[in-house]
Amino acid sequence: MRILTALRKDTSSFIKTNLAQRTVLTVGSGLLSIFDPHRDDMISAFGELTSFGVLSDLQRKMLNDPEGALILKEKPVINSKVLDLNKLATFPEKTFGKEYVEFLRINNITPDTRKPVRFIEDEEQAYVMQRYREIHDFTHCILGLKTNMLGEVTVKIFEAIQLDLPMCWLAGIFGMLRLGPKHTQVYLDQNLPWIIQNAKHSKPLINVYFEKYFEKNIDELRAELNLTILSPKINEFKD
Repeated sequence: MRILTALRKDTSSFIKTNLAQRTVLTVGSGLLSIFDPHRDDMISAFGELTSFGVLSDLQRKMLNDPEGALILKEKPVINSKVLDLNKLATFPEKTFGKEYVEFLRINNITPDTRKPVRFIEDEEQAYVMQRYREIHDFTHCILGLKTNMLGEVTVKIFEAIQLDLPMCWLAGIFGMLRLGPKHTQVYLDQNLPWIIQNAKHSKPLINVYFEKYFEKNIDELRAELNLTILSPKINEFKD
């Protein structure tokens, strides 16, 4: 289907669609996101196409928060062209910047993998969606969670509670069904109660200007954000 395969093209331009196209794309991308979680283009499209009412609320919440408003004003981006990862690697142990670089190294990822927003016409709301995507790895890092399936499902539930994006709820719920028996038990007994508590009582991470805290001790930053982490023993499970 042309409207689905078109997403493979590398372009950051806004794609205008009519109601029929949006309906087909929403249903198609939603189904493909469930049955093939590796299709990040479909996950991105579904996230954008189902987020319009929610994004206006997130935009308003950011504007009503001093730090969130500053983020919207300056519109920082997160990628390897902007971040000096080599410099962050020289920061003292336990600083957020150092921990972030180590997180990228251990999980063999880069900050350059986030898809551009293409189905949200409002410029500022499109940025809110882009910001959400780009701070995803910061969220993993500050929560002390790996990028394996257990870690991803846990982070998605955190994001779902804080942001209420339909795509996050979908990924969190259906992602849990992909966990193996041992991980499912760990998730239900440990991760889920812990992440719900953190999501409800911490500062919304969409309002955190993470880039300004690279030199701060990560444990102090967690305390300021009212976040806790799982014990290393609980979080040591592999895929």
